[in-house]
Amino acid sequence: MSTGAHVRSHRTAAGRVWLRVRIPARPNGQTGWVPRSALGVLDAVRTALTIDRGRSLATLRRAGRSIWRAPVGHGAPGTPTPAGRFYIRERIRNLTGDPLYGPWAFGTSAYSGLSDWPGGGVIGIHGTNQPGLIPGRPSHGCVRVRNPDIERLVRLMPIGTPIRIR
Repeated sequence: MSTGAHVRSHRTAAGRVWLRVRIPARPNGQTGWVPRSALGVLDAVRTALTIDRGRSLATLRRAGRSIWRAPVGHGAPGTPTPAGRFYIRERIRNLTGDPLYGPWAFGTSAYSGLSDWPGGGVIGIHGTNQPGLIPGRPSHGCVRVRNPDIERLVRLMPIGTPIRIR
C-alpha cells in the first residue's frame, strides 16, 4: 500500500493504529478503516497528479514542484471522467502491440459511469493511437495521453501516486 490510498490514521486508547484508506470501488470516493497491522509496508509517495478537465491538462508534481505537464483527452459529455480524489493502482505495459491504448497504461482507483465497460469501468490513464484528438473530450472516461508523453510519465510516476481530477 502507498500513501496515495491512505487518508488518515487513528490510535485507539489501547494503542492499536487504524488507517482510513481510499477504496477502489463504486461509488467513487468510498473510504474505509483497516488495522495498520493488516497492511504490508507503506511506501511514501512524493508525487501527485492533477487532471484539469476544464483545460484538458495533466500536471505531475514531486514535492510540490511541477516535473511533467501534458495536454490530455478525457471523457466525452455523455461519459465524463469523474471528478474526485483517487490514486494510481497499477502500471501496465502494452505487450500485445494493440495501438489503441498506446505503449503504457495506468489503472486508477476511479470508476466511470459505464458499468458494462471491460474491467467494470475502471478509469485508466493511457497512450493513444489517435493523438490528434488531444486535447479534447474523445473518451468514455479514461484519460488519453500522447504516446511520447506517457513514455515520459511512466518513468516519473510511481504506483500509489494520488490523483486529483477536477
